[in-house]
Amino acid sequence: MNHFRLSLKPRRRTALSCALLIAPLAVGLTACSGGGNPLAASPYDAPAKVAFTAAKGGKADPNKPLEVSVKDDGGRITDVTATDAAGRYLRGELSADGLRWHSTTALAAGAHYTVRVSTEDSDGHPGRKTMEFDTTPADAGLHVTFGPDAGTYGVGQPVTAELSRPVKDRAARAVVEGNLHVSASPQAAPGSWYWVDDKTLHYRPRTYWPADAKIDVTSNLSGVRVQDGLYGGADKSLTLHTGDRIEALTDAGTDQMTFKDNGKVIKTLPVTTGKPGFDTRNGIKVVLGKESFVRMTSQSIGIAAGSSESYDLPVYWATRVTWSGEYVHAAPWSEGSQGSANVSHGCTGMSTDNAHWFFDHVRQGDIVQVVNSQGPTMTPFDNGFGDWNLDWAQWQKGSALGAGSSGTQADAVKTPASDPARLRPETA
Repeated sequence: MNHFRLSLKPRRRTALSCALLIAPLAVGLTACSGGGNPLAASPYDAPAKVAFTAAKGGKADPNKPLEVSVKDDGGRITDVTATDAAGRYLRGELSADGLRWHSTTALAAGAHYTVRVSTEDSDGHPGRKTMEFDTTPADAGLHVTFGPDAGTYGVGQPVTAELSRPVKDRAARAVVEGNLHVSASPQAAPGSWYWVDDKTLHYRPRTYWPADAKIDVTSNLSGVRVQDGLYGGADKSLTLHTGDRIEALTDAGTDQMTFKDNGKVIKTLPVTTGKPGFDTRNGIKVVLGKESFVRMTSQSIGIAAGSSESYDLPVYWATRVTWSGEYVHAAPWSEGSQGSANVSHGCTGMSTDNAHWFFDHVRQGDIVQVVNSQGPTMTPFDNGFGDWNLDWAQWQKGSALGAGSSGTQADAVKTPASDPARLRPETA
């Protein structure tokens, strides 16, 4: 920012004749004069003749820069401040001689701007001029839809942003990401957006959200130029809340689930997980939903009817953790193996009473983690919310703003294309 410079040595010329040219506005300042002690002078406000040179209804074209200049007659610009109605500042650059100023960032589309220009004449007398103008609305809008729906979730629930149009260019991605804001109270650990693909972003903190927190998600993209011909639209903000910090840790090596509430062990439950060939996925998953009844069939995962592995079962108290059909659910048929052997087709099975208790004590977004299984690690994005399986350095590589980030998913994490476990529909 450039500040007033008051000259203590009087110069020969005692009047400032200035013309401010604001492209796409033209502004003329005339009859600017002053005398006496410049330190005691009040800023003058010269008469101005304003002419809009933009075509569309006298509104400015946001694709053109804002320019301000004064005639070289001893006066100069000392400061220019331009803000829109949303309070966003337009960055700019003042020439070394103080005769020209131009914006260095794009104007917002469909915005109302207030421009305050400070000047001084040859004797150092300060002057001010305030201008207002509107920019034409955007023909094409980029909209963002935040998720999940407003409500209360577990501390592992990522925030999602779905764009109405694909954004591939990294500079454009940086514009989008820089205008999507997430805050939490109590304050969360530092967080970041990750570009899952050209239209999808996920946001998570470095560690889980605080318990009993309020999370506000907003977009400041309205009118912002994302790239040539594409401007952000006005979109609805989102407020989420978190409940207790619920963590269910299943050790496939000991066939025990440890259930914690805010760090305190509440219950230890005997379980069974996937047998060889159907091993349960390792890693951190989050609860996606709950179904009191699900019908699970072996044919849905490619096992032919009549095979020794075939099944068709009514399953109760099923808590889903992957879209391909991995659940924590009641498995009364395997109670003899629960706590001692892994006999399922990939799900975590427990007694009906324990499954009912688990069902009643978890919500969407709660943490469900599996360790010591022989199965693959939960993939980050294609089968539920496996976001937490990326360490913080990997996660930051998915940001268009993060240090050393590539801005693409492929550079940050390789998702196996041949993992048959991630393609299973319903498993028991």
